Amino acid sequence: MGQFVSELARTSDAVNGRLRRISIAPLRIHEREVSVARRGFACDSPAMRERTEAVGRSFLRGYHTALEEPNLGFLAAHLEHLPAELRGFAHEGAGLALALLDTVAPWRRRLRAYLAGPGAHQLYIVHVGAGWILGRLPLSPRGLLRRLDPLLGWLALDGYGFHEGFFRWPLTVDRQSIPRKVVGYARRAFDQGVGRSLWFVRGANPRRIADTIERFPAARQANLWAGVGLAATFAGGCDEAVLRELVRFATPFASMLAQGAAFAAEARVRGSNPAEHTDLACQLISGQTSVDLAALCERTAGDLPLDGSEPAFEIWRERIQAALA
Repeated sequence: MGQFVSELARTSDAVNGRLRRISIAPLRIHEREVSVARRGFACDSPAMRERTEAVGRSFLRGYHTALEEPNLGFLAAHLEHLPAELRGFAHEGAGLALALLDTVAPWRRRLRAYLAGPGAHQLYIVHVGAGWILGRLPLSPRGLLRRLDPLLGWLALDGYGFHEGFFRWPLTVDRQSIPRKVVGYARRAFDQGVGRSLWFVRGANPRRIADTIERFPAARQANLWAGVGLAATFAGGCDEAVLRELVRFATPFASMLAQGAAFAAEARVRGSNPAEHTDLACQLISGQTSVDLAALCERTAGDLPLDGSEPAFEIWRERIQAALA
């Protein structure tokens, strides 16, 4: 009898697994969608091309694993086996998958459970990934923000901006379009994400990036540079000479570039996934170590007014910028 029960349980698990794979099949994203050739990015550097596609593959691994693995502890453990410098991107992909699953089955609240449990150390990057859902489904930013941390939830708008810049760059970057549902302060966070996408769309070429940003309205340029600083520091893919050139082009927006680097440092230090290119970028952009910048983010996040007229997220960014000016 015991053997029969065991066989029945194994059969049930197998059937449930097959049903789960069938039900998520329409949500899968093919690897070719994150290739440089498919996206049509201007990328002359073989190293940057390789990094861009490695980042994309890591994101998709986290995304697909989160769609298929119902146990959040197992999900986090699986992603922690990836190389440290790519691990954050996998958790970002998991953030999108969990946000999608919560949308189709809102009673589960998997994203919230992941952020409060096994994914807590990747708090920043998972919020960014959750924002990709705004580019995949007709959801309102306000509705998504209600499901997220009152401070870090704005990183979801950064994720949305990155999604639009990465997958729809002719519209978002070249034509400088902003989705109609992105209004008010959300536009600033959205632009930080668009700036992050420029690091990939323009192949980590500082002159191309600077020329692109210069064509945007003046009011948008500072937030775009913050995103560039975040991506250059977190993603890497270039050598010291390129970073020095980037710093030179960004001179009028040095504090914004440094604020982006600080966010990247905090994400890596908190996530315990250090990278040599992050340490180098922090030194060249701000003159500080990644550990110092992460500590700055922690200090300036204290006593933030969460119910004021200006979002606490913006006050936090301004404090970091002032400290690094």
